[in-house]
Amino acid sequence: MALEVGDTVLCTVERIEKTIVFVKIHYKGKELEGSIVTSEVAPGRIRNIRNYVVPKKKIVCKVLRISPNKIELSLRRVTEKEKKQVMEQYKKQKSYINVLKSILGKESGKVLKEIKKNNTVYDFLEKAKENPESLEKIPGVGKGNAEKIINILKKEKEKTHQIKKEFTLTTKSSNGLEEIKKILSEEKTPETKIKYLSKGKYSIEKETTELKKADKELDNILEKIKEKAKESKMDFSAEER
Repeated sequence: MALEVGDTVLCTVERIEKTIVFVKIHYKGKELEGSIVTSEVAPGRIRNIRNYVVPKKKIVCKVLRISPNKIELSLRRVTEKEKKQVMEQYKKQKSYINVLKSILGKESGKVLKEIKKNNTVYDFLEKAKENPESLEKIPGVGKGNAEKIINILKKEKEKTHQIKKEFTLTTKSSNGLEEIKKILSEEKTPETKIKYLSKGKYSIEKETTELKKADKELDNILEKIKEKAKESKMDFSAEER
């Protein structure tokens, strides 16, 4: 899959020249060149750009424009949630690489090079958990080592995260509180918690090891609450966190 506008990507700052930051984009096992203009580093006036970026620092950026000669990026448009997702994947990939090195020893360099031709190490090994043959077939691995690697990866305890979204739901109906309780109880699931925060304000939370999947699930629940609120002539709004 090719890089697209709107993608969030892990980058390494290479150099800073006047008002432009040049970075190396790490994408699907490949390294691409990208740039960030000062206005896309942070909102407002920037007195010292090195307060935000320095050479060799890892940063998460959003793709703004792609042309044959350059890829333009933004640092300031990345949300905390997007940054967290990309950095967690990066940390997990480092852990996966260490597993490969511990099992394969001197052969690990060749194996990693082969994997990175078309994938990130993270993506490849995530798929290999379900399809070990893809790992077995790589020269230098073999069935025995592949089984050892997959077993270690599957036994690794996945870090859980608390994902939370806040929303408001109000009504002028005389029976409004009961109507709100009914809507929220209908959309609540065993895995999610809906909490009252203050007048008209609520939160929906879920513990997860898969941030993107859980984020989509919460968005779907909020969309259903929004639809029911509209039918009941209630006021609804959701906050992005």
